[in-house]
Formats: sequence, structure tokens, C-alpha cells
Amino acid sequence: MASVEVRSLTKHFDGANAVDNVDLGARDAEFLVLLGPSGSGKTTLLRLIAGLEAPSGGDILVDGRVVTALPPRLRNMAMVFQSYALYPHLNVSENIAFPLRARHVSREEAERKVGWAAQLFGIDHLLQRKPRQLSGGERQRVALARAVVREPVAFLLDEPLSNLDAKLRTSARDELQRFQRRLAITTVYVTHDQIEALGLGDRIAILDHGRVHQIGTPQEVYEHPADLFVATFIGSPPMNLMEADGVVTGFRPEHFLPREAYPAEGALRPFMVDVTRIENLGSDRLIYGRLEPPLPQASVVSRIPCTVTVPIATGGGHRFVVPEHKLRRFDAKSGASLGGSP
Repeated sequence: MASVEVRSLTKHFDGANAVDNVDLGARDAEFLVLLGPSGSGKTTLLRLIAGLEAPSGGDILVDGRVVTALPPRLRNMAMVFQSYALYPHLNVSENIAFPLRARHVSREEAERKVGWAAQLFGIDHLLQRKPRQLSGGERQRVALARAVVREPVAFLLDEPLSNLDAKLRTSARDELQRFQRRLAITTVYVTHDQIEALGLGDRIAILDHGRVHQIGTPQEVYEHPADLFVATFIGSPPMNLMEADGVVTGFRPEHFLPREAYPAEGALRPFMVDVTRIENLGSDRLIYGRLEPPLPQASVVSRIPCTVTVPIATGGGHRFVVPEHKLRRFDAKSGASLGGSP
């Protein structure tokens, strides 16, 4: 397999930077996720790596070798599109074999590789069916098998699970990660779904307006966001924020609990909250409210697990606390992280 790296990569569209001076790399056999909202440049970045778009500046490297000027077929990368892009007039076997036919691989070798890829993804019983006869999950497997059969140096996946229903996406996510681990193939995966990103990625690169805001492990970007954008984009509900004296203090809803939920020991920051709404979600309760004076006015959310049975009612104040080491501080003007609580 191979590492994939971009250096100072830029792409202009109509006077704007879709990709703005990006530096990042996927290590050998790593699962790197590009995460961001619509229009953040993540799909454009993936297409630049694949060679489907020409960069306005910068370089793309595979195992340290510059491939910026090479056409897609010479980069030996396999891209799986959001639509799967299966040929409707070909059956599953012919769809999987298509890239081999384009390379003039012998029929015997092509049949062997198709059989191997189909068995790997558990679709060997579907080889004679047409795409219209397949479910969404089966089409996704066919697209992945077609990519694998080429034995590429890297997978480039553009939101391949977005067309699946919620239940199937969960199982498909698990299968995709197992396949990637088994093949030990470098993978760059694009998504706007933070659950997918946190569940799949060895590391996550978070983009917005063509720029990378942070690269790190799922735990790093969640626990130690580099700026306010990352703090509010990652997490559901997002991080609570309050501003005072040019500093924004943030804390996650799951760390913001009733005082009764924490043992007596430990440094805790107290907050009085005017509770305005409660959502019972079965495994959790979401408590919505506003901080009471003299605290800065701010709306806050608490995520309380069902194991914490402290009674809370709307229309009144309740004391909440956050462990001091869970507080995060940001510069109000630049948004950059200032670290934890002093």
C-alpha cells in the first residue's frame, strides 16, 4: 500500500478557493476522514487527489513521489462515488470486472479476481444480477468490490453510505471498517456525518471553506478542539459556550450535569440554570436552559444519562456543575483554542 500526501494544495473556482493551501497526509494503511459541512471543499480535495480535477497550486504525493501531473489511471487509486456509478446494462460480475477489462487483463485472471473480490464482500451469489435488482447495501458492496479488484494503492470514498437508510448505514459502517482493516489499504473518506467520522476514522481532518481547521484522532478533535468552529461542529448537541472578557468558555453537554450527579471530591465549576425545556430520549435526558446572573447570558444544554435520576423540572432554577479539567477556553476574536481552564 502507500501513503498519500498533499502539500500547499489549492483549487480556484470562479475567483474563490474551494481548496485553500491544504497540507495533510494519510499514512500507509490509515483510515483518514475528511469531515466538514456542505461546501467545505472535502469532495474537491478528494477529486484533486484522484486526478479528476487539476490543482491551481501545490502538489500531490504517493509514497513521497509527486503525482500531480499524472492522469488518474496512472495514480492507481480507486474512487467510490456517492452514487456508486454502476453500469445498469452490466451484471454484477461485469461491473466488478470492468476496470480489469480496461487494463486488458486475461479472462482467466479477471474471473479469479472477480471471484476473490465478490467473496470478500459476500456478494458472490449476486454475480448474475443487474444493479436494479440489488438493494442499496448490495450496490455499495459491488462498488467497493470493483474498487478492490484493481488492487489500488489507496481507496478514495466520497460519502458512499449516504444513500442508505439509518439502520443499514450502521451495519455498513462496521463492515467497511472491517474490510479496510483486513485489506490494510490507505483510505481517504469524505463525509459530512460526524458520527461516521468519529466511528470510522483513525484520524479526522475537519474542513470549512477550503481550509483544514484541525487534524487528529477522534478523541483529540472531540476533547481538545483547535477552535470554535471545531468545538461547535463536532458533538451533538454541540459544545456549550459562554463569553466574558474576550474569552469564550466551552463545555460538553455530557460533562454539564446536576450537582447531585458528581461526588463531593474534585474541582467543580458551578452554574445556576433556569430550566426551560426537557427532552426525554430514553437513554438520555436533554435539559435546555439559560445561565442565571451573574453568569454571562447564554443558552446551555445538558445531556444526562438515564442512570442519573435526579428530578429536574422546567420553570425553575437548578444547580449544575462541570469538572474544571473539562472546561475549554477560546479567544473570542480569533476563535483559536487557549487550552483548558486556568
